[in-house]
Amino acid sequence: MSDLRITEAFLYMDYLCFRALCCKGPPPARPEYDLVCIGLTGSGKTSLLSKLCSESPDNVVSTTGFSIKAVPFQNAILNVKELGGADNIRKYWSRYYQGSQGVIFVLDSASSGDDLEAARNELHSALQHPQLCTLPFLILANHQDKPAARSVQEIKKYFELEPLARGKRWILQPCSLDDMDALKDSFSQLINLLEEKDHEAVRM
Repeated sequence: MSDLRITEAFLYMDYLCFRALCCKGPPPARPEYDLVCIGLTGSGKTSLLSKLCSESPDNVVSTTGFSIKAVPFQNAILNVKELGGADNIRKYWSRYYQGSQGVIFVLDSASSGDDLEAARNELHSALQHPQLCTLPFLILANHQDKPAARSVQEIKKYFELEPLARGKRWILQPCSLDDMDALKDSFSQLINLLEEKDHEAVRM
């Protein structure tokens, strides 16, 4: 092969590399989803969201009204509106449901019987609320690292999720601050449900 042919071959390879690196355009924007996060005070909502945002969960103060966090994942950004879980705030939760595309419900799996009953009632109310009943739900049984934590099977049975949520999109997952891989996997499953709902809307 002549020197000219060799030079042309190298120039063409350089051109292909340049196109691959510089001419493919910006990466596609990650989809964003607006979610509402609810649960009783002490369930750990704020700590979990702070940890997902790579913030220190130390000295976390319970949300008294509402706060919004943009939680980044590789394939989506979740704009999470966290609502305070105190008795005097829960009655106003429904005012903040509009525009939500999914729901995160956090419960303390090691809580007292009274608090677990209150969480059960709030979850039932959310699952049946007109603005939420068709949305994907991620239900997190938090504080699994505590000795008194109830298992996922116990939570599912006590909360009567099988009969109540039949036909709905929901995920029940155990979690704790000590197992971030499991927590991130739970949110990945929620993102899959959100994407499925998006695709269904496009087909309609």
